Amino acid sequence: MSAVPEAEFSTPRRDAAGAREAAHFLKQNLREYGMLLSLVAIMVFFQVMTDGTLLQPLNLTNLVLQNSYIVIMALGMLLVIVAGHIDLSVGSVCGFIGALAAVLMVNFDWHFVPATLACLAAGAAIGAAQGWFVAYFKIPSFIVTLAGMLVFKGLALALLQGQSVGPFPETFQLLSSGFIPEVFASGAGSELRFTSLLLGVGVAAAMVVAAWRARSHAQMHGMELEPFALFVARNAVFAAILVGLAWVMASYKGLPNVLIVMFVLMVAYDFVTSRTVPGRRLYALGGNEKAARLSGIKTERLAFLTFVNMGVLAALAGLVFAARLNTATPKAGLGFELDVIAACFIGGASASGGVGKVMGAVIGAFVMGVMNNGMSILGIGIDYQQVIKGGVLLAAVCLDVYNKNK
Repeated sequence: MSAVPEAEFSTPRRDAAGAREAAHFLKQNLREYGMLLSLVAIMVFFQVMTDGTLLQPLNLTNLVLQNSYIVIMALGMLLVIVAGHIDLSVGSVCGFIGALAAVLMVNFDWHFVPATLACLAAGAAIGAAQGWFVAYFKIPSFIVTLAGMLVFKGLALALLQGQSVGPFPETFQLLSSGFIPEVFASGAGSELRFTSLLLGVGVAAAMVVAAWRARSHAQMHGMELEPFALFVARNAVFAAILVGLAWVMASYKGLPNVLIVMFVLMVAYDFVTSRTVPGRRLYALGGNEKAARLSGIKTERLAFLTFVNMGVLAALAGLVFAARLNTATPKAGLGFELDVIAACFIGGASASGGVGKVMGAVIGAFVMGVMNNGMSILGIGIDYQQVIKGGVLLAAVCLDVYNKNK
């Protein structure tokens, strides 16, 4: 009997080995891929249940605007949680900064540029004050920021004298309600915003190129690589989703200004946390503070700066929220801290510190946002919405603890 050539078995064997390798990689990186798949599944579920309303251009734009300030604060909260701390004051700081902006721009007729800079500086000062107590006086962040939540909630009420203040100047409102200008003239009868569409396609292409370069760099240094088939599939799906969302939003009014702000912040914070020395030191601080200190890391200063950063982002979120409402109210920011913290934990951050990614926090924020939006469209009451969101948060933390113990 003649021998069967080895080449006839090579392709099936390679396929089986590749499938096992991909399955092993997915199992080892379940936290990262699980949340992205969960977001896609939730969006598909509500898209079907709402008869296509969820991804309508108007609703998709509103979804971005409604969750913009949560995403912005989640970026800062992620760093705080990674460092092993928590910040309960972000909602009150957000409301206080909105009140300060209203007083400066409406009552004192300040131009929106110096008023915005003053508000951001105030947010940095608030973060510095709280960070000083946490980092240098060693007071638990839970206590310090709980006190801050009460203090700034009261200060916002005092600043507004119990009344709503508005409206804001139209130029300031563009921060949250404006859209990027159209550069290319649309054809006759066409309402498609080509500038927004091309920008979305460009971003998708840039992210694919960046992912390829990162993979090549990792391969050059002999690091563990994601299976090539999985790498191609993930980036193709992600790019298709980005281009599809850009197409849908371009068919309405285009990309909102605040979406550009969010994207720039996401890229910047992802770079800082994954590619810089301070980012690596932050994860070392959250993983083991004593070991980080003994290795020469100035842990107090690093923890202090994370709270300063959180204060600035809370201030920016307060400006975005105030611009969207076109008024400052004494109850602004109420409960925001819960959504922000939940977004980080749902996105894979660990309650014990040292674990968490920027994209995970962003995905977690949109998981919460899609659930809120989808349940509202379906007519589910706010009472049951809170129950469901609480259950999702508990399930995410239980999964984190299970994976860690395993």
